[in-house]
Amino acid sequence: MLHTLSPRLVFVGLVLLAIVSMLFARVYLQGFLGLDACPLCMTQRAFVVAWGVIALVAALHNSQGLGSRIYATLCGIAAWGGAAVAARHVWLQNLPEDLVPACGPSLDYMLENLPFEDTLSIVLAGDGNCAQVSWSLLGFSIPEQTLIIFCITIVVCLWQAVRRYPAKP
Repeated sequence: MLHTLSPRLVFVGLVLLAIVSMLFARVYLQGFLGLDACPLCMTQRAFVVAWGVIALVAALHNSQGLGSRIYATLCGIAAWGGAAVAARHVWLQNLPEDLVPACGPSLDYMLENLPFEDTLSIVLAGDGNCAQVSWSLLGFSIPEQTLIIFCITIVVCLWQAVRRYPAKP
């Protein structure tokens, strides 16, 4: 059954997953629950948007064969980057309290006052704000849930990149 899915339909599914993920983060977690996104959360959101945009372009382009494989690879790379950041976030949340790094300045402050390279380095390292578990669902923190979504996306992209495509009629 999976082999009959068109590449376009798979990419549309990835776009929808990105949209639902961003709506959940922005509307429910941030808007309804009032949870502010930490720098690592913002970075993960950027990777979700990246895979969503790549998947949208792929769906609109509707290429077959090699083109679809290239789009799937690019989408997978974006998801892989997000998974790495989410894994770092999960690691920070599971550190013993005495090993949690101190809280740093806000992302806005860093972007306004530090060179971009320094800001990026500090953001990717995470800080004490990122180590707090402020909400969970079924025992999974937000970064753990995000890591699962990134892993699902990676698997779908890998499958899309290596699968046999249906013959054209």
